[in-house]
Amino acid sequence: MAHIDLGPDEKAYPGIQGPLRFRPETARPLGELAEVLLRAPHPTLTPGERELIAAYVSGLNDCDFCCSSHAAFAAAQLPTGMEFVDQVRADVATAPVDAKLRALLHIAAAVRRSGREVTTELVEAARAEGATDLEIHDTVLIAAAFCMFNRYVDGLGTWTPQDPEAYARAADHLVANGYLAI
Repeated sequence: MAHIDLGPDEKAYPGIQGPLRFRPETARPLGELAEVLLRAPHPTLTPGERELIAAYVSGLNDCDFCCSSHAAFAAAQLPTGMEFVDQVRADVATAPVDAKLRALLHIAAAVRRSGREVTTELVEAARAEGATDLEIHDTVLIAAAFCMFNRYVDGLGTWTPQDPEAYARAADHLVANGYLAI
């Protein structure tokens, strides 16, 4: 049970959905932020790659709901699917990910620990692998936003489904309809 009464049945609105329904006036801008960060047109990072960054940070933050949902969202939008997402989450250093994305994930991990841990060396390493300033910026913003989203979900103690199929169904809905339809 969530720490506060969010109103609707928590199992009908797991994770972030309950708090968003509880405060619709904050739900809209949070949904818009997620839509822009993860789904809006981007010159180089695919929606799947951006979802992978969100899942990776959420996993590092031990936020089961956000990690499971964004891993499913990434897998649904990456040609390599869930096996690849699981490999990245398990060990980014040995996962079959290109060097640029690996460098961006290192930046995301640094943001997750503290924004001050994003060093010139990490940024230069990402640039050396071909990362643009826009990609670095968006990686930092996605990682920072997901630290907030993770703390929002876990700070309210929301219910987290255990069935991976629930996340796969949510991924189908998200890919078809976006974050503003959640």
